[in-house]
Amino acid sequence: MNISTYAAIDIGSNAVRLLINNIYETTDSVTFNKASLVRVPIRLGQDVFTDGKISEHSKERLAQAMQAYKLLMDIYNVQKFRAFATSAMRESQNATDVIDYVKNVSGIEIEVISGEEEAEIIFSSELKNYIESNEFYLFIDVGGGSTEISLLNKGKVINSQSFPIGTVRLLDGKVNEEYLFETIKPWVKNITRDLSVEAVGSGGNINYIFKNSEKKEGKSLTVSYLVNQYKILKELTYNERIEKYNMKPDRADVIVPALLIYSSVMKFANAKQIFVPKIGAADGMINLMYKRSKEKK
Repeated sequence: MNISTYAAIDIGSNAVRLLINNIYETTDSVTFNKASLVRVPIRLGQDVFTDGKISEHSKERLAQAMQAYKLLMDIYNVQKFRAFATSAMRESQNATDVIDYVKNVSGIEIEVISGEEEAEIIFSSELKNYIESNEFYLFIDVGGGSTEISLLNKGKVINSQSFPIGTVRLLDGKVNEEYLFETIKPWVKNITRDLSVEAVGSGGNINYIFKNSEKKEGKSLTVSYLVNQYKILKELTYNERIEKYNMKPDRADVIVPALLIYSSVMKFANAKQIFVPKIGAADGMINLMYKRSKEKK
């Protein structure tokens, strides 16, 4: 058996995640085993979507997180890793300065990826199980700054679009709920016209909702369940959500706009249920790195 260790750092608008995977290779199979997952709620999007740039405080916190992640990767003897940033860094006026500073402090070089690259990375994860199906699936990935929606069928992405609406943007009032109905609704209705679709959800918030539903892995959640959870949580205060559901502080505010986006997109597509596989950008990046390393040989 050959054992290697890869890592991915996902620098999102709401949180920064480090995933370390051990990869076990035999002549018959390849297994990805999670060795460590660390999440730091830096919330770069709150700076960028409000002021157009990352604050000095957030820049320092990001650099400190990267230093810590570098030490963790050294301890785990990581052979390959990539650090990538999404919508907040894409839109930040001082992104180059922040990236240069982080590299000088931690030695980690951050790549800023496009919405299309972000989708490709996620499609390199376990999502391929759904893409390869004969059914039509609507993939919905809700982040802090953007929402990616793609129509999948028979191993292909039929249509895909990245929309500048996310949980942090909604919370900060940089985009309003009308955007869902004026822009996303007609687009979703157009690509799903005359189709029977099911949804596939990605993102920390939908994973949280699925975990707390106590559903078994592989089962789905109904759109009515999401709508009900939205109504329940919206009626609670921020502090009540933390106390009643033991939510992390940086989850307790974004969970409500996240549920609004997921349930609304499902309604636009007449999707009655949503599957929540254990997928994410960090998982996809590790899979993509592994795949490309094999292609070079």
